[in-house]
Amino acid sequence: MYETNYHKAGSVDDAVSAMGNAEDGKLLAGGMTLIPTMKQRLASPSDLVDIGGIADLSGISVNGSSVRIGAATTHAEVAGSAELAAACSALCGLASHIGDPHVRNRGTIGGSIANNDPAADYPAAMIALNATIVTNSREISADDFFQGLFETALDDNEVITAVTFDAPSKAGYQKFPNPASRYAMAGVFVAQSDDGVRVGVTGAGADGVFRHGEMEQALASNWSADALDGCSVDAGDLLSDMHGDAEYRANLVKVMAKRAVAAA
Repeated sequence: MYETNYHKAGSVDDAVSAMGNAEDGKLLAGGMTLIPTMKQRLASPSDLVDIGGIADLSGISVNGSSVRIGAATTHAEVAGSAELAAACSALCGLASHIGDPHVRNRGTIGGSIANNDPAADYPAAMIALNATIVTNSREISADDFFQGLFETALDDNEVITAVTFDAPSKAGYQKFPNPASRYAMAGVFVAQSDDGVRVGVTGAGADGVFRHGEMEQALASNWSADALDGCSVDAGDLLSDMHGDAEYRANLVKVMAKRAVAAA
């Protein structure tokens, strides 16, 4: 690893200030992506600003149908929350299958969303749940937040503080994991609410997470796995790599979507 300066932020304001004073600062929460990247010498930030200990960034609250999850809440905490399970058990299930126990006990929902790995699980959920990404300065809809491979709407030194969404009436998530990394080769989160149906797809898109409009329309008319039989998935928009080509992923997306609906 390269030499770096370490800062332990006591508040969000402290973190923003430290980032503003750094030549090339990076926020550190669980560090599940950043630390391995630094070890491989693919990143060499001048400063690490640790926000993992900021109390205001952790915790889950459910008020009626309104759900709020602090950005520094770990995957294990999301998976194990009885309060969240009553509001959206699909999100708990999603978190319970991220990585391995070490990753789940250190990694955070905010870090995953901010990194926007094209095979990460949470982006599909945020899209399908029509979530809002709350930062220290504004609120961003999930549709506007995710902007391509590892790209988000976050400005320099902007800090995610929480995600919020309204509990769906039905929701389900299924993924086909890479057997080594547990990242999704294709993952589909489906959600039904008073505003309609939304389908978020991760792990398969050549440009990252995306919504599948045809599936949304089919499920809005008939919430059943069979309703997806006539839907098509365009392989031309999907990723091909050593783990699977676009045609293979197109089939996986449809299969995972049907399984997600059945699970919901």
